Amino acid sequence: MNQKPKLWTNDFLMVSLSNFLLFISFYMLMVTLAVYSIEKFDASQSMAGLASSIFVLGAVLVRPIAGKMIGRVDKKKLLLIGLSLFFVFMLLYFPINHLSVLLLVRFIHGFAFGIGTTATGTIAADIIPSSRRGEGMGYFATSTNLAMAVGPFIGLWIIQHFDHKVIFIVTTILSIIAIVATLFLKVTKLEVVSHPISVKSGFRLSDYFEKTTMPIAILVAIFGFVYSSILSFISSYAEVINLVTAASFFFVMYAAFLLISRPFTGKLFDLKGENKVIYPSLILFAVGLFILSQAQHGMSLLIAGAIIGVGFGTFQSSAQTVAINLAPSHRIGLATSTYFVFYDFGIGVGPFILGFVLPLTGFRGMYVLMAVISLVGVLIYYFVHGKKAAVVQKEQQRTNNLQTE
Repeated sequence: MNQKPKLWTNDFLMVSLSNFLLFISFYMLMVTLAVYSIEKFDASQSMAGLASSIFVLGAVLVRPIAGKMIGRVDKKKLLLIGLSLFFVFMLLYFPINHLSVLLLVRFIHGFAFGIGTTATGTIAADIIPSSRRGEGMGYFATSTNLAMAVGPFIGLWIIQHFDHKVIFIVTTILSIIAIVATLFLKVTKLEVVSHPISVKSGFRLSDYFEKTTMPIAILVAIFGFVYSSILSFISSYAEVINLVTAASFFFVMYAAFLLISRPFTGKLFDLKGENKVIYPSLILFAVGLFILSQAQHGMSLLIAGAIIGVGFGTFQSSAQTVAINLAPSHRIGLATSTYFVFYDFGIGVGPFILGFVLPLTGFRGMYVLMAVISLVGVLIYYFVHGKKAAVVQKEQQRTNNLQTE
C-alpha cells in the first residue's frame, strides 16, 4: 500500500508560523495606520490612506528582485534577512514625529515584508510534496487567511482600548517570534543550478517575472482589487448601515468557514484539478459580495463573511498553487513573487480607484459592482487558464484509464 508523503512536518509548521506572524503584523498595521496618522499628525483622509497603503507599494517594488535572488541564494538566509529588516523597521515607528518620516518608514518597511513573504511562499512550495501541493498550499495559505481575520480584529481592538504605540509593541514582539521560528527551519539548499540560463547581460523582464504565471496573475490582480473593497471599506460601510458590532466579527466568520472548507477544497484540487475548485469559489465570492451589498441585519453581514471566506480564500490559495505548478522547479521563487506582485498591486490600487467610485455608487452600489466584476472574472479565468486546464485534465483521465485497463 502506497503511503501518502508527509505534509505536516516541523519545517512546514515553522514556515507557516513565520508567514502567519508576518501577515498578522501587516494587517494590524494596515487597519490602524490611517487612524493613527489622523490622530497623531492631523493627516488628511488621502494622506492617511497613503500612510496605510504605501507599505504595499514597497512590497510590490521589491518582490521581483526577491524572486530573482531566491533562485540563487540560500532561501532560509533570505527569509532571515527579510524578517530581521522587518524587526528593525518596526523599532523605527516608535520615535517618529512627522508624517513624512512615517511615509518613508512605511515604504521601506514594505521592502522587508516583500522579501519575507516571497521567501516563505517559495520555501513552503519546496517543502510540500508535489502530489499534495493543492492540499498543502491550501493549508499554507490558511496562515495568510487567518492573519487576514485575526490581524484587523486585534488591531481595531487595541486602538479602541490602548494607546497606538501598543500596536507597535505587539507587532515588534511578533516579528521576534517569527525570527525564532525561522531559526528552527531546515531548508535544503538548491544545488547551484544545472540550468545554463542567463549568460546574456543586460536587463531582461524574464529575470524578474515568471511568464507562465502571468495569465493567472492578471486574474489575481483583478480579484485583489475586488477584495480591497472589503479590506478598506467594510468598517465605514458598517457604520453607515449601523452594523458595527457585527462587522467586527466579519473576518472571524471569514476565517472560520475557510478553515472548515480547507480540508475538502485542497484534496478536491489534487484529485479533480483546479477547475473543480476555482469556478465554484469565484461564483461563491460573487454571491457573498451581493449579500454584503444588501445586508440589513447583522446575520446577513456574517453570512456574507462566511461565503466570501470560502470563495475568495479558496480561490487565493488555488491560484497560487496553479502558479507554482505551471512554473519550472528552478523558477518557483519567481512564480511566487510574480503572483504576489500582481495580488499586492490589485490590493494597493483598489482603495485609491474605489475612492473615486464610491461617491458615484455609494457603498451598496460599489459592492454590487464588485459582485459583477467577480462574475466577469469567471469568464476571464476560462480564457486565461480554465479552458487549457480542462484539456490537461481530460488527457490525464484518459492516461489513467488506459493504465488501469
